[in-house]
Amino acid sequence: MISRPLRLTAALLCLVSASVACQQSPGSGPSGPGSAKLQVTTPAAKGAVDSLRWNVGTEPPSLDWVYGYDYPPNTVLSNVCESLMRIGPDFSVQPNLAEKVDHPDPLTYVYTVRQNVTFHDGSMMTAEDVAYSLSRHRDAKVGSYWSTAYANVASVKVSGPRQVTVKLSRPDALFNELMAVPPGVVASKASVRKLGKRFGSPDGGLNCTGPFSLKRWSKGQSITLERHDGYWDPARAAKPASVEFVFLKDVTTSVNALVAGEVDGAYGVAAPSYARLRSSGKGALVFGPTTSTVNLVVSDLKGPLADVRLRRALSLALDRKGFAKTAFGGYAEPSRAVASRFTWGKGPARAVFEKAWKSLPPAEQDVAEAKRLVAQAGKPSRPIVVAASNAGSVNPLIGTEVQAAGKRIGLDVEIKAIAPEAYGALFGDAKAREGIDLFHTSWYADIAQPLQVYQNWHSESFANYGGYRDAAYDRLITEALAEPDPLSRAELTARAQRTVSEQLLWIPLVQTPGTLFMNRRITGAPATNAYLYYPWAARIGSSR
Repeated sequence: MISRPLRLTAALLCLVSASVACQQSPGSGPSGPGSAKLQVTTPAAKGAVDSLRWNVGTEPPSLDWVYGYDYPPNTVLSNVCESLMRIGPDFSVQPNLAEKVDHPDPLTYVYTVRQNVTFHDGSMMTAEDVAYSLSRHRDAKVGSYWSTAYANVASVKVSGPRQVTVKLSRPDALFNELMAVPPGVVASKASVRKLGKRFGSPDGGLNCTGPFSLKRWSKGQSITLERHDGYWDPARAAKPASVEFVFLKDVTTSVNALVAGEVDGAYGVAAPSYARLRSSGKGALVFGPTTSTVNLVVSDLKGPLADVRLRRALSLALDRKGFAKTAFGGYAEPSRAVASRFTWGKGPARAVFEKAWKSLPPAEQDVAEAKRLVAQAGKPSRPIVVAASNAGSVNPLIGTEVQAAGKRIGLDVEIKAIAPEAYGALFGDAKAREGIDLFHTSWYADIAQPLQVYQNWHSESFANYGGYRDAAYDRLITEALAEPDPLSRAELTARAQRTVSEQLLWIPLVQTPGTLFMNRRITGAPATNAYLYYPWAARIGSSR
């Protein structure tokens, strides 16, 4: 969940051809915002390819999965390290390194570890490796960015030759699904201990079970993976022999490389490049539904935005429609809530979430009401500081729009520019957030559960960046996590959503589709943001 860029509107997923799916967007017609045709995945590959070159924009700070909390590291890691459960392109969850899971009572999960799975160094994966890997998230000395997933875990123990038992201190409806993303990753205990802090670094390495192994990390230049020929599941073996990830930050440079065929693909393609990529004839520009929304994180609830009236005023002053047009070429729509509608799923609970979403105030600009709230609350004693990354075409525009919104209603807003490689620290280091009142994020849910998003404002949550404290809200989240019935849990989650929306603990901006560009020689990649946890590169192969 870090600098987490972009997610959408939804209705039902509908198959249209060769495992390609589309998703409707309420209020924007059958094609989605900006007439974007949304796909869950691209047509299956017809054969293998020798190599693949992919742009991830920014170099990952680490490939240690406990710190894999942002787009660049997870885009790479999803192909190298695997979890107990597996997430699919449509965010469905099923067993993976655990061949089965039993849930005998509300406080117990028992994972049966799959046999004959080897790490990249050839050693056999054991229950001891599983228990150790999971327990790293509970070790305060490690400082896992995923510690919230283990907030309700009392113990993780090897309970048999091929068995690991997780005991909870209180029920947690999200826990097992989170075993499909980094909280459930398994690596070699021996390798982690041997490498120490060098694990997941350029001069260290990785030792996991995925379809690719880490071959080389040339710092500042690229990361190269090679196909793991000893992969335990031949049916899902990697099609490319190797994958090279490059770090092209500049939008123009990245687009030039895609058009020239020097780079085969990229996720998160910038809106200003859509027309050129489409007209290039070099490949396909694909739009997919995502579990992310673009928001402003209120990172200091005791600063200039301590008064909810000022947060509401700033929100009302934002020109979301103009921003959507300028930043995304119209391929976006104003957002009412922090949780994406793609997280609603397809079950009966969907109707509960849709009704709750419609009951929220529309994200419309009202400068007159915003000015009234400022007059009522009083102007803050110091300027509001908004952090903005200077990477890409969209990020700088967010800071500019916030500053313009403040000017419309008499609030002073200062922009603090932060380098792309330093921006991710805002999500994991409290010191990096000092003196900052707002920072933008394209925050994504890791699983298709709105509750995971609204858990952020529980007092003990790692992502409670503003330091929100409310005993009643904590009880609501605890009750929702303990509720086994999906409909009742949805009702409780909807109440949490209303609290976050009314208090504007984060200020929603827009929802956008995810974007993917692939050279015409290849196909097979998912178009949803499940690529962050699904071994997407392994599925890419020849289109002919």
